[in-house]
Amino acid sequence: MIHKEKEYWMNWKRMVLTHPLWWCLTEAIHHSPMSSLTTKRNPPMIPEDLSQSNLMSAIDGVRVAYFDGRLHETALVVAKEASRRRIPILIDAERIREGLDGLLKFASYVVCSAEFPQAWSNAPTLPSALVSMLLRLPNVKFVVVTLGEEGCIMLEAAEPESAQSEEIDVDDLYERMMEKKDVNVTIPTCITSHPAKLQAKGIGTMSGRLLVGTAEKIPSFELVDTTGAGDAFIGAVLYSICADMPPEKMLTFAAQVAAIGCRSLGARAGLPYHDDPRLTPFLV
Repeated sequence: MIHKEKEYWMNWKRMVLTHPLWWCLTEAIHHSPMSSLTTKRNPPMIPEDLSQSNLMSAIDGVRVAYFDGRLHETALVVAKEASRRRIPILIDAERIREGLDGLLKFASYVVCSAEFPQAWSNAPTLPSALVSMLLRLPNVKFVVVTLGEEGCIMLEAAEPESAQSEEIDVDDLYERMMEKKDVNVTIPTCITSHPAKLQAKGIGTMSGRLLVGTAEKIPSFELVDTTGAGDAFIGAVLYSICADMPPEKMLTFAAQVAAIGCRSLGARAGLPYHDDPRLTPFLV
């Protein structure tokens, strides 16, 4: 069915976690309507079940489309229409799934698990796997890998003319950036490189920028439950895209949202609302 509600941005994420949602479309930044298509039926929804009127109604006016790789045949129908309308598409690549490659061809952004990049690319290291992904998916602007309490890593594509002329080994760059992490800082931070020609041995070279984000160090007496932290992170990334946040701000914001959610039991109870004072530094 089609749901249209007026909710805070993180209340949208609560709905995602409540329903077996396979894609959602967010229209706004604060209180504007959003649309989502859900199915609880068995057998699962197939393309023939999705009427053209429902598809058009759901897509009208949206800012970004999100797919988690499930129900790939039906999702592909939606992705093609979203792409035709030049709607940015974010793919949640948790693991290898049937039909995921077809969806990735339409991706503007990818957020994935720590295991996915190397499993998908067969690259020997995580940084080189990210280079491989962006070389094989030329429409993707950035790939973010979530690493739990270790934070995240992002590879952002850059225009060739903005990159330094000298080639840099992406694995060496990643190691140098990891050494810059300050273990005494408890709040989320982001370490960035300059745009450069990043080389992955045996894979290729691309112009891009590497970013390393840290997670909040939550005191043990405040840490309750990490369930749903990854989903909260992705919800915050979607919001950040709609709000045109720069990547450095986006990664720390998403880490903060995920950390707030870990302070309550379950995936939904601790998710913050837009007016949560802990988010104020990111939303002003």
